[in-house]
Formats: sequence, structure tokens, C-alpha cells
Amino acid sequence: MTLAANIVIVLVALLHIYFLVLEMFLWTRPAGRKAFGLTREQAEATKVLAANQGLYNGFLAAGLLWGSWLGTAGTPVQLFFLGCVLIAGVYGAATASRKILFIQGLPAAVGLALILLG
Repeated sequence: MTLAANIVIVLVALLHIYFLVLEMFLWTRPAGRKAFGLTREQAEATKVLAANQGLYNGFLAAGLLWGSWLGTAGTPVQLFFLGCVLIAGVYGAATASRKILFIQGLPAAVGLALILLG
């Protein structure tokens, strides 16, 4: 696997760790509300759902980092988790906000392409 693929995969994992922090710990605080365009009331009403969503983002990050830690033997793991991230990005774009496709889906697609072309 190429160095570029590894870098993109780690960046996607770090992005999902950031999502975890925003959704699990900062959802009702100004940074979390600003990131997701929520009022205080909306954030309070949805904080349990957001924490659950953040946990899933953490699992995606853990899977990507695990695949990276395994080296070349981790390529199937990375492909699986990048595929999950891409599907989540497409679904999020279709159901919540188009920008999710670019923030979440596009980096995963780049990672997938780099693995498959490398």
C-alpha cells in the first residue's frame, strides 16, 4: 500500500475521532452547536442521539487505525471500514446535508481509490 493511502486513511480516522468528540462531548456546547447549526434547545433534545452517533464514528476510526496497524495484512480491514464511511457519507448527504458527502464521503472515496490503485 502506498504512503499516500496510509496518510489518507489515518486522516479519515482522525476526522472521525473529531466527529466523536463533537457529538459525544461538545454537542450542547457552543463549538458543537455551531458545527451542526443547532440551537441550545435542539442540542439538548438530541444529545443522547448525538452521543450514540459519536460512538459509531469512534468505531469507524478504531477500525481504520486497526487496519493501518496491521500493515499490509490490514488492507481488507481498511477497505471494509472505508466502505462503511463512504456509505455513511452518501446516506448522510441524501438524508441530512449534502456537505456530508464532501466532508465524510469524499475522503473515504479517495482512500479507497488509493488502496485499489496502489
